[in-house]
Amino acid sequence: MSSRKRLLPLVSALGAVALALVVTGCAPTVTATSAPDANDPACADVTVRLPDTVAGKPQRDTDAQATGAWGTPAAVLLHCGVAVPGPTTDTCVSLNGIDWIADDSDKPNYRYTTYGRTPAVEVFVNSDADTGGVSGTTALIDLGPAVSTIPATKACTGPEDVLGGVGSDNGDPTATPVNPAEPSTEPSADPTTQPSNPTPAP
Repeated sequence: MSSRKRLLPLVSALGAVALALVVTGCAPTVTATSAPDANDPACADVTVRLPDTVAGKPQRDTDAQATGAWGTPAAVLLHCGVAVPGPTTDTCVSLNGIDWIADDSDKPNYRYTTYGRTPAVEVFVNSDADTGGVSGTTALIDLGPAVSTIPATKACTGPEDVLGGVGSDNGDPTATPVNPAEPSTEPSADPTTQPSNPTPAP
């Protein structure tokens, strides 16, 4: 009888250690900031469709509405409901029917913001392989199915369209970014930067 009494505390202690190991192995919640229009119903549609993995990185929990994070440390961050970008001469990348305005001012960290969709979605990607970064192109492709639930109302145009007097599908040549091109460097973005809007052209 006494041997049982001594065994039970030992079993309980082992169980507590096992539980502690499980908890310790979990990645901590990513601290994020909700975008101004994060409560838009369209953002909810995006959020529920976010993939379990992006560019091979597992999804992590976040503490803000309409946000997503992948990788430890986070290599990809998503915010839905950021300010909708206006006309700009920044580079536009088109992937699987989705236009993204690319900001490489902090490379190898890149920021991508959807163009022609309301609300807008912003994605930060770290492409520095030495710090666990990923391919920006792969990340945007993986996020495409979720982001595409927001309908497109405008599209990027090239210089030939503007010079030829042909603008976006709504007939306004000033309503879309010009000079679309794939960045010469591998896409990515700064996970520490808060959601913001690419600077429009004057």
